[in-house]
Amino acid sequence: MAETPRRDDAAPPRLPAPTTTAGDYAADAVAGLVVFLVALPLCLGIALASGAPLFSGLVAGVVGGIVVGALSGSQTSVSGPAAGLTAVVAVEIARLGSFEAFAVAVVIAGALQIAMGALKLGFLAEFVPTAVIKGLLAAIGVILILKQLPHLVGDDRDPEGDMAFLQPDQETTFSELGEAAERFLPGVAIIGVTCLAILILWQRWGRLRRLPIPSSLVVVLVGVAMAAAFEPLGAPWRISPRHMVAVPVAESLTDFGKFFVRPDWGALAEPALY
Repeated sequence: MAETPRRDDAAPPRLPAPTTTAGDYAADAVAGLVVFLVALPLCLGIALASGAPLFSGLVAGVVGGIVVGALSGSQTSVSGPAAGLTAVVAVEIARLGSFEAFAVAVVIAGALQIAMGALKLGFLAEFVPTAVIKGLLAAIGVILILKQLPHLVGDDRDPEGDMAFLQPDQETTFSELGEAAERFLPGVAIIGVTCLAILILWQRWGRLRRLPIPSSLVVVLVGVAMAAAFEPLGAPWRISPRHMVAVPVAESLTDFGKFFVRPDWGALAEPALY
């Protein structure tokens, strides 16, 4: 008589393959719109703060969102603009002398990531304590908040930003806050505080959270409407062009091609590249 296998010896049951419904596509469309509204200005801002061309920020966002997302195959990977790399990129562009030389470093870094993925080295992340990751993200968040507070009240003397504590203009992160208070612009500050209040209220009020409209889209529409309303009032309420994001514009396909740059492969001889 054959012995009945125990439950722990039996093969695990096969789960049915997940099916995609129309509701999933609708949810993905809303999520994609939210990510777009967040990633577009973030890509431009990080490129500007890094001393890189604005168009490179747009390309990086497209590559991170579409190319990396399609090739990764991981449900937990995150690819997109990372403000934590701003200081690193800015320093390396200055050290190598040009963005074209820095592009070679990007190619090498990408090749290393592809190689590590092909070798299944992602398990190395398990050796990094969770506290390290949380501390890193919290530190980046604090830095971004402190660095953005001057821009929130209208001080935009240094739109490229200074991610280091000791800034090139002889100010520090904290002394810059005092300097920004002397250049307070009510129009910019009211728009900024209103948009922050909408984001916070949208997350805390249940009725708003159930609405199909993403809060980031509401913030964009409200900000644009308020800026248009302040326009006839003049200074200091009017939002000046220096507080706007200057997106690169091409008049023709030929001009569009000029936005793309080729890596300076001569930089391979530079030890700083590696």
